[in-house]
Amino acid sequence: MSRRPLVLLPLVLAACVARPSGDTDDQPTGEPATAATESDSGPDPSGSTSAPPTTAPPTTGPAPTTTEPTSGTATTDAPEPTTDAITTTPFIPGPDVGSLVECDPWVEDCPQGQKCMPWASDGGNHWNALKCVDIAPNPDGLGEPCSVIGSPVSGEDTCDKHMQCFNVDPDTLQGTCLAMCTGTPDKPGCEQPDAICSLSGDGVLALCLPQCDPLAPDCRPGDTCIPHPKGSGFVCVIDAGGDEGQLFDACEFTNFCDPGLLCIGPKLASECDPAETGCCLPFCDLTAPPSCPGQGQECLSWFEQGQAPPGHEDLGVCGLPQP
Repeated sequence: MSRRPLVLLPLVLAACVARPSGDTDDQPTGEPATAATESDSGPDPSGSTSAPPTTAPPTTGPAPTTTEPTSGTATTDAPEPTTDAITTTPFIPGPDVGSLVECDPWVEDCPQGQKCMPWASDGGNHWNALKCVDIAPNPDGLGEPCSVIGSPVSGEDTCDKHMQCFNVDPDTLQGTCLAMCTGTPDKPGCEQPDAICSLSGDGVLALCLPQCDPLAPDCRPGDTCIPHPKGSGFVCVIDAGGDEGQLFDACEFTNFCDPGLLCIGPKLASECDPAETGCCLPFCDLTAPPSCPGQGQECLSWFEQGQAPPGHEDLGVCGLPQP
């Protein structure tokens, strides 16, 4: 039987990611938002080429925001996530930074003993500016637990130079040190081979997010694997759903569902509430025996034929076949 690629919900791949902070009005992202660079292609959970905008906070601190849904489908256009999701919501663009840039994180031009960090200069919950801050004594290293000072968007943390404390729990203010991108805004990169550079908030946030395999999630506890808003890969971001985000649960953010699940259009399962923005449905292996949990569901190709990046040729998502 031929595999029918599914059109992915722009809402999901729009790059919206939410963080468990509870905020919902700002334009922070992924979500969460901070996006990489190229657009991704994948199934459209809603079964249509357009979807309601989604809100998603970054994987680390600020509140979620609405973001323009990106167009794209496994069978048509590829979704194009925004490059600001990572900020507050890992993939959402922030306001114009203008004169709020006091330093350049790409060249680290702060005085000795300081580093250039993104922060919320307006008292909001998404990064919109850059400033020099003191590097903490005995700073935490790459991948190590860390703490932010004051709030997830204060710009001050315990990580070493050219690193940022991300995926921060808003209650404990604890997170993990991630490396900032290397190169230039036009040609961003990461020194870690297993990471993807995600740019957010007009470049204020430039972090290297760990890559992952949605069919065999290997993210840290508390994180989940979602499509990179602007790229063909998948990245680890904070699981914003907590105890929720289980199979067939309603969702608004790409990173709201448990590992192995993704927030996509509710039309892909009769068990989902069609009035909701999204629904948590599982990824699936196109080469494995049928195992989708929903009535009448099939494993639908995530990528168009010939468009899957190496290692993701067998990736699908469980859904009802779309016309």
